[in-house]
Amino acid sequence: MITRKSVLGCLVSLLVLAFTVTPGFAENVLRIGTLGSDAISLDPHMSTKTQDKIIFPMIFNGLVRFKPGTADLNSIEPDLAESWEVSDDKLVWTFKLRHGVQFHDGYGELTADDVVFSLNKAAEKTTSSAYKEYSAVKSVEAVDPYTVKITLSEKVPFFLGAVINYHGGFILSKKASEKLGDKAAINPVGTGPFAFVKYQSKRFVELKSNDSYFRGKPAIDKITYRYMPDEATRELAFDKDEVDLFYGRREARWIKNQEKKKNIVVDVFGLGELRNLHLNTSIKPLDDIRVRQAIAHAVSREGLVTFIGPEVASAANSVVPAGYLGHSDSAMVYKHDLTKAKELLAQAGFAKGLTLKAVITKVDSLRLPMIVVQEQLRLAGITLDLQVVEHSAFHKLIRQNQSSLVLYGASRFPVADVYLTQFFLSSSIVGTPTGITNFSHAKVADDDILKAKTEVDSKNQLALWAAAQDKIQKDVYAVPLFEQYQVWCRKSNLDYGYKLENSLSNGPLITEKTSFK
Repeated sequence: MITRKSVLGCLVSLLVLAFTVTPGFAENVLRIGTLGSDAISLDPHMSTKTQDKIIFPMIFNGLVRFKPGTADLNSIEPDLAESWEVSDDKLVWTFKLRHGVQFHDGYGELTADDVVFSLNKAAEKTTSSAYKEYSAVKSVEAVDPYTVKITLSEKVPFFLGAVINYHGGFILSKKASEKLGDKAAINPVGTGPFAFVKYQSKRFVELKSNDSYFRGKPAIDKITYRYMPDEATRELAFDKDEVDLFYGRREARWIKNQEKKKNIVVDVFGLGELRNLHLNTSIKPLDDIRVRQAIAHAVSREGLVTFIGPEVASAANSVVPAGYLGHSDSAMVYKHDLTKAKELLAQAGFAKGLTLKAVITKVDSLRLPMIVVQEQLRLAGITLDLQVVEHSAFHKLIRQNQSSLVLYGASRFPVADVYLTQFFLSSSIVGTPTGITNFSHAKVADDDILKAKTEVDSKNQLALWAAAQDKIQKDVYAVPLFEQYQVWCRKSNLDYGYKLENSLSNGPLITEKTSFK
């Protein structure tokens, strides 16, 4: 016979089970809404797209790292390496590894063999998009299970940037990579605070706490990293309490509207992405310097910053971002002058104006500034015929040399060499076997960029970098426009566990100390 007492007893038992047995009932789950419709690759050596860069530091470590929340070259600290030494000639770097660091999913302890495997992979063109940054690496050797020796063929400007927790510097499990083969790109195995669980194309990546993390068990139990390419969708999901943290719109007006809401914190931080307007000199009439100079005079940096908002953008005066080691304030900058722009066009044979074709992504942080540039050029007599395409198509087309003007935004390891090599060295010209992101087909600064790479005297090195920037801007291979900061929104009870000032990964670093208060 079922009595009221027995029914109450059953209910109590069910409640006890719910609180003590049900998996995940009391989990701390962090739900993140990111830009991008899908992952490009979950191999950290291959992808440099923002939606991938944000998640990599949650899964992987480097030999060294920036202190969380910073990107100061003086704040680099040990990560997988507990210490390092460098020879007097700066050609031999020796790293001592931490003992007992475990890879995810039972792949065992990190050893020097994993570091050798990872850095050799990062230096190989077929397995890494960062391979150029390891061209001076002569050898990587495992001296013993916890010691790695890296020998360089020539001095590299701030070599720690090649082994930091970013891009090619992430350390992978050799055993997992060999076992998984091609599947490793969508089944990442690292040593970071969070381990990969599941990936669903165009939907999400799921991570779980790495309870054996060498810095301690994370306060967050699970992360759901959702692909949400539409900005309005991300905002709506946040308002409906479906995400706790999301990639925001980098506009002052939008930020002010968000800050009116309850229980929200808007984070504006660096590293800022420098927006350069690259002029493709392989497409006529941009091979005529007078046309390029006219474009430089037609563009108003101040107008762009006013449109975006000074809270999230600042005018640029160099093709290398401000704050990077080697940034120059003395490079030639063409002032906004429509009269001069029209005069130069007339001298080049375009008194009645000209039309240029260009492609631009649908992503607002690039599309909207390009529309402003389009209007600024129109006032000088230059019609910009814009083709708006999906973000993935944009990256494909500009690398196929299909755009006369390329508005490109990027942040890199904060040393001038990286930016100058990737965007302005002739061996990086798109369409060439070693091409990366030299959209302008610049060659003018090759000698300075290459000499700076091996210059021992720091003053001479800075002078070479400054000369390179001046030549690039004087001949207008690119017009520096503005630097745009990162904007993220979070629930007010989400605490990163550190002060967020800068991030190399374009997003907040989620660490073992990140928690809900």
